Amino acid sequence: MNSIALLGQPNSGKSTVFNQLTGSRQHVGNWPGKTVEKKDGSFTYNNIKYNLTDLPGSYGLTGNSDEEKITVDYIRSGKADLVCVLVDASQLQRSMYMLAEFAEMNVPAVVLLNMIDVAKDQHKEINAELIEKRLGVPVIPFVAADKKYYDNLKNLLVKELNDPHMLTSRPDLTESQPDQVQPAKGGSAGDASVVMDASNKKYEWVNNILDGAVTGEGTNYKLSKFDRIVTRPVLGKVICLGIILAAFLVAMLICAPFMSLGGMIPGLISGPIASLLNGWNVHPWLVSIFSLIIPNTLYFCISMAAFVLGVNLVFGLLEEVGFIARAAYQFDNVLSRLGLQGKAIAPILMGFGCTIGGASGTRVMDNWGQRMLAMAVVWAVPCGSIWSIIPVISGMFFPWWGVLLICVGILVYVVILMFIVSKIFGKKLSPETGRSGMVMELPPYHKPHWGHIIKEAFYKAGDIFVRALRTVFIMSIIFWIFSYTSTGNIENSLLYRVGTFIEPVTKFFGLGWQSFMSFISSAFAKEAVLGVLNAVFVGQSNVADVAFNVSNATVDNGILAQAMTSTISQAEALALMFACTFNVPCVMALSTTYRESHSFKWTAAVAVFYVLSALLLSCIVYHIAALFLGA
Repeated sequence: MNSIALLGQPNSGKSTVFNQLTGSRQHVGNWPGKTVEKKDGSFTYNNIKYNLTDLPGSYGLTGNSDEEKITVDYIRSGKADLVCVLVDASQLQRSMYMLAEFAEMNVPAVVLLNMIDVAKDQHKEINAELIEKRLGVPVIPFVAADKKYYDNLKNLLVKELNDPHMLTSRPDLTESQPDQVQPAKGGSAGDASVVMDASNKKYEWVNNILDGAVTGEGTNYKLSKFDRIVTRPVLGKVICLGIILAAFLVAMLICAPFMSLGGMIPGLISGPIASLLNGWNVHPWLVSIFSLIIPNTLYFCISMAAFVLGVNLVFGLLEEVGFIARAAYQFDNVLSRLGLQGKAIAPILMGFGCTIGGASGTRVMDNWGQRMLAMAVVWAVPCGSIWSIIPVISGMFFPWWGVLLICVGILVYVVILMFIVSKIFGKKLSPETGRSGMVMELPPYHKPHWGHIIKEAFYKAGDIFVRALRTVFIMSIIFWIFSYTSTGNIENSLLYRVGTFIEPVTKFFGLGWQSFMSFISSAFAKEAVLGVLNAVFVGQSNVADVAFNVSNATVDNGILAQAMTSTISQAEALALMFACTFNVPCVMALSTTYRESHSFKWTAAVAVFYVLSALLLSCIVYHIAALFLGA
């Protein structure tokens, strides 16, 4: 009898309250049979355990989206002994609309007037006692990002669980009966008018509850000078893009020191571990695991956590002060064609720097389906590592203008692939009936809570690091098994045997065994491609060594160019570049997507799609190029 549910609209502060109360005692997955995020957790207060469920964020409770259906079914099932409803005190009239719909359910509740500090900055005065008297349930001013409010919240929750109160004031909907009459496709005008009448009555109920309870200069928000500029159709987009790109650069500067420290780990411990184990006559394959895989797995995971830290610090700040909503407004119309909200512009742009940052940046999305679809789209964006590889390889086979054409062709295909991904995955992840519309009311700017932003960023980075260790290590072991050879001769590796065995098939896709091995390595780490190409074409290094030692890899581009141009054609080189570019981004991006989505099924589905589509693209590019350039 200690189950509490959190209810509120997207960005109402539910996730912040959930994280503050539960800490690490939480489990995130999906609701059975639904692509909707499910958060369950617990907290202990006065030696008593309380269970907490963060219900899916939605803008109402009478729609047809999966989020709304799940929320309504959960509340009506009686699984929650108490519902904690969060409303935005800075936009009280709009955010109270959900409370009007919740009022019909006759369930014990408390109401949190979240962001009361923002309301005060707007010079609003809110009489919580008057609202409480009219509603018949406890109503308390609250700031989700400030921990000093939580003792009072816990006391209130415990008190209400023992002596619950229900809303005594409810909208009078006896004439319209909205639960019995819903407008459907092809429905009559009468159906629509009934629902519109119900909606008007709910707004009237909200106005009656708030009448005389909200006063002050800031009751009506006016666009600032900056907002008038940033909401312009063209100039606003340019400004938003500039701010997002600048924010990404700041995020990279924040994560760079942590990545540098992580990059020192293989160099510091790999040699001593190898010497120690060799001195004990340990088998070479065990030496390789402990001296090569484990140190570099730590490096990979530290790099991943560093990206998550930088992204969450910077974009958490932009979201909290209110900028992300402006960017969402600007790009909502464009990205809606992909089945995404305008908020997806930030993670998509971040993907050009690092797919890991782009995947973790999807946390700004309102629901799980949008987040998963955004991650799938972000995978289509070539990261910074690709742009350090493509000019090198293309420069070996083509003149400068050919290199330029290849880069332009890659960018054009990025847009095409985004639309393909949205069409294939969008129907399930973001169906039209459940898509949120454009941001219609911009939230007011407010001061950031630095303590909360920093705490949340480090918590998420630490969580990613711990959870990614296992995933990255398993993937590394798999790749190591295929690429390891005790002699250093590529022909003694399992990768070579598999590659040469299936070469008749890979040749159809335009990839010989050497190119196909490089394609496989690109799914592990894009930085490893040049090193693996050097190993398979020149034979001067071990594939396993160059694949894992990406931070210390050195390649003589002149020798590599001579070996590649004398072995493969221009058509195969083109196929290789497009295949590697649009393959699975890397094992760290794969791990991040899995940890952010909490769905092995959907992560695997996206990964399989990218592998197969990259091979298909390689096939098309190769056979077309062969007609003009020769096979």
